Amino acid sequence: MERELIGLISVIVLIVLLASRMPVAFVMLVLGMGGIGWIKGPDAALGAASSIMYSTFANYALVVVPLFTWMGYIGYHSGIGAHLYEAAYKLVGRLKGGLAMATTIACAAFGAICGSTTATSATFATLALPEMKKRGYNRSLATANVAASGILGVLIPPSVIFIVYASITAESVAKLFIAGIFPGMALMAFFMLGTWVVVALDPNKAPPGPSFPWSERLLALAKGGIEVIIIFVAVIGGLLAGLFTGTEAGSVGCFATLVVVIIRRALTWKGFIASLKDTVRTSTMVMFLVGAAAIFGEFLGLTRLPMLVADWVVALPLPPWLIMVAILIMLMIMGCVVDALAMILLTIPIFYPAAMKLGFDGTWFGVIMTLALGMGVLTPPVGANVYVVYAVDKETPVMEIFRGTWPYLIALWFCCFILLVFPQLATFLPSLIK
Repeated sequence: MERELIGLISVIVLIVLLASRMPVAFVMLVLGMGGIGWIKGPDAALGAASSIMYSTFANYALVVVPLFTWMGYIGYHSGIGAHLYEAAYKLVGRLKGGLAMATTIACAAFGAICGSTTATSATFATLALPEMKKRGYNRSLATANVAASGILGVLIPPSVIFIVYASITAESVAKLFIAGIFPGMALMAFFMLGTWVVVALDPNKAPPGPSFPWSERLLALAKGGIEVIIIFVAVIGGLLAGLFTGTEAGSVGCFATLVVVIIRRALTWKGFIASLKDTVRTSTMVMFLVGAAAIFGEFLGLTRLPMLVADWVVALPLPPWLIMVAILIMLMIMGCVVDALAMILLTIPIFYPAAMKLGFDGTWFGVIMTLALGMGVLTPPVGANVYVVYAVDKETPVMEIFRGTWPYLIALWFCCFILLVFPQLATFLPSLIK
């Protein structure tokens, strides 16, 4: 059997198994080792597995995974999210749909310290949903808004998805972090616009909240925003100034977050221990996933399937932008049945070489790829964010939450389109890094 055919069959089997909810790392590890064993023999497969796993875990760039993960969990357990929501709530809550918009703003700000979409959704499901239900918000709109706004957690730096992407493609972590800022702000604006459209069509879905005097708004903004601003400036400002690398930024971010929550006395000893436990669990999962994906990627390299796909894509009699649209549509469809992190690990070895041969910027491709795969957390059957929100608020049926995501899915599509037409949105800030 030809190597290319072996690789193609393995990819199809992988997608089917992942869609059936098999453990991602286990499937990639077994298929990768099995494929290497088929081509080079069992001894070669065992040797490759041990050496690849070791080199992956010893990769200096991946040190940032537990650091930024811990930074996010410190924020999660210290109540920073509550301060952010209070500030956004008092700022725009008086508008029709204002509480939903406040949730989107707070999720974007929380994304500056938390690189996880599910953690962001879980945080604000507990904070925002009770308030929106108290104000008479439509259940479908309220829950879908929280689920969608959580996506901002992986687009606004720091982002675990960007770290994994950088570790596989050798792109700069710092540039990827910086590249996500403007697209993240744009997506926040489009989500708020989507909420406004829904409320304009049916004002009863989101009645206005109470109005607060400007003195109270500014006080809440200072109380809730100053923490995130300090942390964000410490990390992103240092990256832009070239004071440290993306990996070193993780330790700076952890230190800044700890200093802020200790000064504010916002983190209990119980919360501190919980943040460490959550960090160990999440980091172990991510590292094992990356190691298993590296073995599967080595197998795909032996089959030459990625190079074959790249050559075939470049040879198509179509303009590069149209080919990229086709790739994005494929990613969006595949993201509906496979977890976003798993899709990143699976598709990068195939689509990244093609994107490079077509002349696209690697940093830009990482951002738009993350955007495209973000749809998967809002669509069945995966819909990770939807199920996270449902776990917090079981009064709203899952399908009712899914039905409420349509304005936010349109916003994601539109943001992808804007980024495709104006790539400078993601490439301008990274170009400033020395």
